[in-house]
Amino acid sequence: MKHKLLFVEDEQDLGNVIKQYLAFMGFEVLWCNTAHMAYDAYLNDPNFELLLIDVQLPDYDGFALAEKVIGKNPNQAFLFLTARNEKKDRLQGLRIGADDYINKPFDIDELVLRIKNIIKRHGGTTLDIEATDQPSGIQIGDILFQKELLRLSFADQTEIALTQREAELLEYLYLNKNRILRREDILLNLWGENDYFMGRSLDVFISRLRKATANSSKISIENVYGIGFIFNINNASDTGT
Repeated sequence: MKHKLLFVEDEQDLGNVIKQYLAFMGFEVLWCNTAHMAYDAYLNDPNFELLLIDVQLPDYDGFALAEKVIGKNPNQAFLFLTARNEKKDRLQGLRIGADDYINKPFDIDELVLRIKNIIKRHGGTTLDIEATDQPSGIQIGDILFQKELLRLSFADQTEIALTQREAELLEYLYLNKNRILRREDILLNLWGENDYFMGRSLDVFISRLRKATANSSKISIENVYGIGFIFNINNASDTGT
């Protein structure tokens, strides 16, 4: 049985990446991009084990949304995401009853661990949570990508080892497949820096990933002059495993 999350985030790119990654990790995720939409979804189906709420939303803030939900269910678990790193905001979230609070930018694997810990504390079944801890794989075209193992596996049984940063980059490219990605967005979203040295490192990682996937007939990483890259998956049935 999958753990059910209500995710509230108005940033489209970030929301899409987080939703897809949580799904790959075995969660069932309903994503809303406004507080009104999220509250309506909650009233329609309150059976969420955790609410993952961005503090800064376009209609009203995540604190107000959490208070409305608590008015319906005082025991509802929730976690705040925010770009505001101020003590008063953290204290407000804790006063409302937040189980946790994480600042942007954050490591997505850390977010997953925080989610699992909250679910455990609220009585989520250990068996289900442990199942999501097993090394997961994403079938990207004709290659199996296992991020936790830092490994690519091919149909002919050959394997290629990746570095941690190569694996992070490949995951980001996959989650944003078949669309143009700006260099600066990749650098800031992955590593929080956009300077000359990180830019040169990105070029090296891209070159290594091209070499690692060179034998694939379904994957390509193309330069988009003056902008960035596009990760193409052609006629591929890519699924999480």
